[in-house]
Amino acid sequence: MIDRRRAVHLALATLGIAALGTAMPAPTTRAQQGFQRFASLLIDLPGWNANKADGMALEMAGSSMVTAIRTYERDAAKVTASVLTGPPALGALAAANSGFKIETSELHMTTSTIDGMQVTKTYTNSTKSGALLVALTGDAVFMLAYSGIDEDEAIGLAKKFDWKAIQAQAK
Repeated sequence: MIDRRRAVHLALATLGIAALGTAMPAPTTRAQQGFQRFASLLIDLPGWNANKADGMALEMAGSSMVTAIRTYERDAAKVTASVLTGPPALGALAAANSGFKIETSELHMTTSTIDGMQVTKTYTNSTKSGALLVALTGDAVFMLAYSGIDEDEAIGLAKKFDWKAIQAQAK
């Protein structure tokens, strides 16, 4: 089986772009620490089976991004917690800050304040799935995507993560 990270790293190295979070020498060390600083903040959730936190960091002239992710499963339900910084977070924040609000009998998307943080919630009733996007900084977000659970449980799970600690690491 092909090691996905190594293949991407080699492809980017060929293009002269430094380092994803792989076990490569020197240039990758800083990038690897980029996502590792969030790994311990993607906590265990009681009653859920979790994979090990994973991620990547990419640095190139004038830009960088970090993604840390951890997936949890309980029966048929699935939750994915992630921290995004850089361009992916900017894209998510643009949508969250647009003021767009929709509510139908089938789905909704709203933005509100929870525990002093701006949170954008999306939820689809028929699939019991959605996402919570917490704005951490101007270019960092915490996201909890979920399926097989209701929105109230998802909000409860999201609140188990220390948003302020994640925000501090993102700065």
